[in-house]
Amino acid sequence: MKYADYISTIEIDALWSGKKHIVWQLDQHVNILSGINGVGKSTILNKVLRSLNTNGDLQNHLLRGVHLTVQPTDATHIRYDVIRSMDSPMLDNETMSMVDARISSALDFQLYHLQRKYLDYQVNIGNRIISALQEGRAQAAQELSKPKTRFQDIVDELFAETGKKIVRTENEIRFSQIGETLVPYQLSSGEKQILAILLTVLVEDQQPYVLFMDEPEVSLHIEWQKQLIDLVVELNPRVQVILTTHSPAVIMNGWMDKVTEVSDITVPTP
Repeated sequence: MKYADYISTIEIDALWSGKKHIVWQLDQHVNILSGINGVGKSTILNKVLRSLNTNGDLQNHLLRGVHLTVQPTDATHIRYDVIRSMDSPMLDNETMSMVDARISSALDFQLYHLQRKYLDYQVNIGNRIISALQEGRAQAAQELSKPKTRFQDIVDELFAETGKKIVRTENEIRFSQIGETLVPYQLSSGEKQILAILLTVLVEDQQPYVLFMDEPEVSLHIEWQKQLIDLVVELNPRVQVILTTHSPAVIMNGWMDKVTEVSDITVPTP
């Protein structure tokens, strides 16, 4: 299969019972969909996501009235991830407790899966570092370790006010705080949210992919909102961000020109 680098156009035949037609020309890197509550921001994202199966198959999206143009145009699949804002309770606590008794919310469950991906990521990076060293490419080996180190530094900087630091001798994400060891499920909702976003970006391992985020700022305090896009793009410069928001703080660090109003991409149907 051939993977796309990014989505260049989103076209939706019928939004809200056929009353509106959507055509959205996307930037390769950062796209921010803005508008008041109820105008259709989340609806647009959800229609796009429902048109893709879990494998990112681009072949069936036309059947759902969603037309995606990608680059390169002959790609058959796209890598993508989804971040949502709500730290809602799990519907099936009994099943989740069998997986891990500490899981009590949807965000906890997302972090559980990200921990597994983080372990796989470290194994893959470790193998490539060993291979590079065996081939005498010490500089290449050092470069391979930088994203993980930068991720850990970023999290430490964000959590510095509460004295939490990532335990760097552990393979799984653990935090030290005043002599106590914490797991991610013990963090606040905002801390879980920013950790989930950054982990999602890291484990994609610098590959081109699309990160959909539906109002990810809801649990984040304003300083983290301001840094959000910058941190995502820094961890993986090849990511394409497509997010909805109604928070001015998210665009404060120079992202105003990446904002699209829903009304700007809406064409009334006859």
